[in-house]
Amino acid sequence: MASLQDQLLQAGLVDKKKAKQISKEKRKKQKVAKKSKEAQIDETKVVVQQARTDKMARDRALNAQRDAAARQKAIAAQIKQLVDNNRQTQGNGETAYNFTFDKKVKTIYVTEALRDHLIAGRLVIVAMDERFDLVPRGIADKIAERNSDIVVKPAETTTPDNEDDPYADFKIPDDLMW
Repeated sequence: MASLQDQLLQAGLVDKKKAKQISKEKRKKQKVAKKSKEAQIDETKVVVQQARTDKMARDRALNAQRDAAARQKAIAAQIKQLVDNNRQTQGNGETAYNFTFDKKVKTIYVTEALRDHLIAGRLVIVAMDERFDLVPRGIADKIAERNSDIVVKPAETTTPDNEDDPYADFKIPDDLMW
């Protein structure tokens, strides 16, 4: 098998003068390396090694990104399955139940029994695919572990800071309808 230099000469890509000059420089480098008894650093090997380490770093970053996307997809599938399996039917509710989601007041219509369960905290609202579903509190806690942004937090009872308030003894009920 002919060397690369011979193949390039036969193909006409390099002339004989250039080929001799390159082989002469190569012999000089080898001679200097033998005389100095130092390990000669080959720049091409260094460049190849650097390119290899850069590629490995890029591959690791890309794999980490793919793994994160796969985990997010798996979590979304788990949440969807939890909601689909444990969804409470809202029926033809005539009672409006107002709640806040994403700093906006939303309204769903539920039956009186479901509204009572929502107020008591036995049911929690979960936002899935542009709709709101009712799930039991235990399931909502499992969903909140995976993604707390889609679980509607129950209304917090606030107490007035002013102790001189003459209406402090009169609590406003949660189920007050106007």
